[in-house]
Amino acid sequence: MRILCTNDDGIHAPGLKVLEEIARALSDDVWVVAPELDQSGVSHSLSLNDPLRLREVGPRHFAVRGTPTDCVIMGARHILGAKLPDVVLSGVNKGRNVAEDVVYSGTIAGALEGTILGLPSFALSQEFSVETRDRPLWDTARKFGPDILRKVIAAGIPKDTVINVNFPACAPEDVLGIRVTRQGKRNLGFLRIDERRDGRGNPYFWIGFERTAMMDTPADGTDLAALRERYVSVTPLRLDRTNEAFSEALSATLK
Repeated sequence: MRILCTNDDGIHAPGLKVLEEIARALSDDVWVVAPELDQSGVSHSLSLNDPLRLREVGPRHFAVRGTPTDCVIMGARHILGAKLPDVVLSGVNKGRNVAEDVVYSGTIAGALEGTILGLPSFALSQEFSVETRDRPLWDTARKFGPDILRKVIAAGIPKDTVINVNFPACAPEDVLGIRVTRQGKRNLGFLRIDERRDGRGNPYFWIGFERTAMMDTPADGTDLAALRERYVSVTPLRLDRTNEAFSEALSATLK
């Protein structure tokens, strides 16, 4: 099995090394193509107005001056040659990718691009807490990642589906199990604008997050609830975002 690994935290991110360990538990044919720089939050963007710079950093390890989407296309269509990867893995992200994160996340986008190319694809993320922010508990991803991948690959993944895996912010021995979940929803107030002043008194801004809004009790069955209860969350996300029910109602309205 040939595996293509990418991420959005950059070619030197610790989580990418963890992802490679997980991949090597499944195969010896592992390739890493990741962004030269941190691309967190770039979503599914393509570099159409800038050239892609490619740098080989080691055997089967390449850095691309571009987005995670660029990396998967570069890996599948150029670097790996005539033999496409059998699986695309994106991660392991430092921080969870749940609820609305899936819209913004470069990690999710890397896996989605694999799905667009017709390849079984997974996004993997390691949640951290306030206490583990600087030292995420990567061993949790290391322990549970390989077996989850083996079982899902063996079961088969629909062509239009990407598998979003999130590991809870606790030690492996404290994980209570694995849950198949649906995408959750946060309080809409979780985003905020932080205004500051530079040395000349001119304003500049950061997008930030309100922790109090993010700590609402999540709905049962969601990715948010699973992580809160110390379960690994496995969410099948569809590439086709059509709202089927509303589409039927809209057709009747627009007759």
